[in-house]
Amino acid sequence: MALRFEVLGRFNRARAAQLTLPHFACQTPLFMPVGTQGTIKGLTTDQLEEIGCQIILGNTYHLALRPTSELIDELGGLHKFMNWPRALLTDSGGFQMVSLLHLADITEKGVTFQSPVDGKPMLLTPEESIQIQNRIGADIIMALDDVVRTTITGPRIEEAMYRTLRWVDRCIAAHKRPHEQNLFGIVQGGLDPVLRDICVRGLVDRNLPGYAIGGLAGGEDKDSFWRVVAQCTAALPEDKPRYVMGVGYPLDIVVCSALGADMYDCVYPTRTARFGTALVPEGVLKLKHNAMVNDTRPIDPTCACMVCKNYTRAYIHCLVTKDAMGSQLLSYHNLYYMLQLSRNLHSSIVEGRFPEFVCDFLQKMFPKGDVPEWVCNAMDVAGIDISSCCSS
Repeated sequence: MALRFEVLGRFNRARAAQLTLPHFACQTPLFMPVGTQGTIKGLTTDQLEEIGCQIILGNTYHLALRPTSELIDELGGLHKFMNWPRALLTDSGGFQMVSLLHLADITEKGVTFQSPVDGKPMLLTPEESIQIQNRIGADIIMALDDVVRTTITGPRIEEAMYRTLRWVDRCIAAHKRPHEQNLFGIVQGGLDPVLRDICVRGLVDRNLPGYAIGGLAGGEDKDSFWRVVAQCTAALPEDKPRYVMGVGYPLDIVVCSALGADMYDCVYPTRTARFGTALVPEGVLKLKHNAMVNDTRPIDPTCACMVCKNYTRAYIHCLVTKDAMGSQLLSYHNLYYMLQLSRNLHSSIVEGRFPEFVCDFLQKMFPKGDVPEWVCNAMDVAGIDISSCCSS
């Protein structure tokens, strides 16, 4: 095991911790920007350090395709290749195989998919996924799991859950760098509490360095979403990090942190930036709208980022969707917002003011008191009184 996880503060289920990895000591709760091919689009690694990014997620599938894991290994690993001194996490590659390519076929052996290069069938096995990730050299690597969207029902969910447990054993056996890289297992089981419980217990029995909750953020209703997170976080070990995969909306991160999750990743902050949308405490600000033409205010008057200090809404309105500078500035701001949210979650838990932070967050996002019912239900389970933020 190549990590140390020390809880520094708690409020009921929520916890703030220090996650010490080979390349960086991270503060949780934390958000990981997605750097598909060793880069966050539009930002340099110096800028990412500047805004307090602790860990970047790299996509194994894309990196293995180009520039190839062999070349990355030959050049000293992904940290050196992309000039990033802090922590890295790589996914297993399986999700991209399923989400990007229509002709993917999952069998006990692995994921067979159509090569985007020449159209020939290719096979990704648990062993090869780990081999690729060992070469890339991230601090945290993910086991290959059988990914099924939560909107699917029936026997396929159970099949995928049990296969995920069988595959994690193959991943453990294939892992050649356990003292330098931490292998996380992924809890599957769809929206079925019984299957989720079986998967959690199976993974915990294998005593992995950390655990992810997978298969969410795929179109399921929010009430089902938070209940799966609550169930899994309650059953996963207290002394290991818990990672909710693919979650990136600020509201979801606050709710999941209240329920005891520690780590998140999503393309949302940078992708929405490329469409001209900024993240603000009230929700989102659409810079493409004509109302921004003469607006001389910063994106967010309360934000301390370089963009909000130096540029007006009117200026960014001129750039969005027309000039690369627009998406770069908005990506910078949006990631600053997410990383500041992470820091605020951490400090509010450590300083014993987490309920106040949650209420303040909700009051800004829902000034009329119309907090969604699913959020109210989740906060009730988390033991946080938000009655002052709600109209009813």
